[in-house]
Amino acid sequence: MLTRGDDFPLHQTPEPIAFSGTDRNFYDRYFFNGFAPDGSGFFAFALGVYPHLDIIDAHFSTIRGGVQHCLHASRELNSERMELQVGPLSITVMEALQCLRVRVAETDGIVADLTFTGRSFPIKEPRFTHRIGSRNFMDYTRMTQNGRYTGWISVDGIREDIPDGTLGTRDRSWGVRPIGERDPQPIPRTPTPSFFWQWTPLNLEEGSLFFHINADPAGNPWNTRAAWAPEGAGAGGAHEGQGFMRSSLQPGTRWPAGGELALVVNGAPKSLTIEPIGRFQMKGLGYTHPVWGHGIYQGPQLKVEREDFVLDRLDALAPENLHVQVPVRVGGDAQGVGVFEQLVIGPYAPLRLADFLDGGRN
Repeated sequence: MLTRGDDFPLHQTPEPIAFSGTDRNFYDRYFFNGFAPDGSGFFAFALGVYPHLDIIDAHFSTIRGGVQHCLHASRELNSERMELQVGPLSITVMEALQCLRVRVAETDGIVADLTFTGRSFPIKEPRFTHRIGSRNFMDYTRMTQNGRYTGWISVDGIREDIPDGTLGTRDRSWGVRPIGERDPQPIPRTPTPSFFWQWTPLNLEEGSLFFHINADPAGNPWNTRAAWAPEGAGAGGAHEGQGFMRSSLQPGTRWPAGGELALVVNGAPKSLTIEPIGRFQMKGLGYTHPVWGHGIYQGPQLKVEREDFVLDRLDALAPENLHVQVPVRVGGDAQGVGVFEQLVIGPYAPLRLADFLDGGRN
């Protein structure tokens, strides 16, 4: 099956671009977030391509006045992986690895036009490979880049230009992770499902600091790294090392209450404090969403739907509300703003979580 992608030197296997190996869970994803210099006005955009499910979906979400306004869209892919548009939601790569534009055509009162420009060359995070029992759960690569935004967003007729100095992060990931409908067959001899993830891309005055950790229920990391990219750093200009996060939970939730990050990375600050100044629900971009989950088939026709929810009225321990990105103010040895993303499912000893869905304690 030949598609437009086959006219570009992008092939990774002997097959046409329409096929990506044999795993039905292969995906290719774009993600963007942004916020004003004081951490306000949070917005995010995501687009995912699922070649073997033959689906593409996209999401846009912005927060105003304590309400998260979301737009979801899904359609059949028709094997054309180069067409980065799902109804009103689209991405244009203006300059590869440096400048991208995301747009939302007017739909149900939401419109946006945003351009991202990187502060330095993207970093490549270490490959994420993880099995649960006999089954391959994750096997993917991600590149991450901090940057600045220009543009505007309009919600229900009220247009707001992006403030000067608006910062954020974008990433690209590809490989294998759970998508579409869940496999109904259990995995023999496996413990209670658990997952621990923290990701903190931070925009500091002199550059970009990145830290992430995946860990088992006892707190032992199976994938972690810290990296520092000075302002304007080119390919090979980032420094890699280790980070150590000490964090806590908001009582009765699995949302982060802040943290202290110690770093052993050449050129990076040695110690940072992270203070939450808001909250963004990742279900607004389809993550763990019960209806608009990534790769879920929404029918043969384009489907677009707006969704709004009041952040303070959500059930903190409902499974679809566990995954958050928290805008944060950064202090300590450097100043800045950034995001603290967290998803904790099941027991996690360092945070004193013993059950599948218990909340943090005082």
